[in-house]
Amino acid sequence: MNTAAKPSEKKLLILQTIAQALEAPDGEKVTTALLARKLDVSEAALYRHFASKAQMYEGLIEFIESSLFSVINKISSDEENGLKQVELVMSALLTFAQKNRGLTRVLIGDALVHENPRLQARINQLLDRIEASLKQSLRVAAAQGALPENHDFTAHADALICHTLGRWHRFVKSGFKDDPLAAWPAQWPLLAG
Repeated sequence: MNTAAKPSEKKLLILQTIAQALEAPDGEKVTTALLARKLDVSEAALYRHFASKAQMYEGLIEFIESSLFSVINKISSDEENGLKQVELVMSALLTFAQKNRGLTRVLIGDALVHENPRLQARINQLLDRIEASLKQSLRVAAAQGALPENHDFTAHADALICHTLGRWHRFVKSGFKDDPLAAWPAQWPLLAG
């Protein structure tokens, strides 16, 4: 790690290194010793930037949250059609996984096994927020006549989240070979309503 780099740059470098380490298809546990070795610093140097490994993962979760919701919010504001909003959000979630392999391991909780339970709680909250956004877009679709007024928005949004989690899970467990978007054009009409 470059000693002349600013603390924020060093933090970012640590987070990027964790994300890269999580991209290993064998799912090796990311330890502070492994990170220190990859960054060519002591473990103590890592703790100058993060009080704990849990804080490092919280940094990754904050990045995921910020990235996903900047896209979701943009879709909601730019696209008027409710069903199209849902399609674009779902596609964005699958694309995010495709482009961020290590972070997908965080999203499915795979990287959080044996870590502080509050990290999984944060991921659960993130998924709940995504589900709420999907539900809102489904309500817009119903108001536009694309879905019946008595449509079960909760069940539909839940099915969409379950599909997303399933695709992310298969992607990770296949060693990143089972592309989350591979069957998307055929799957979307089935999920649409």
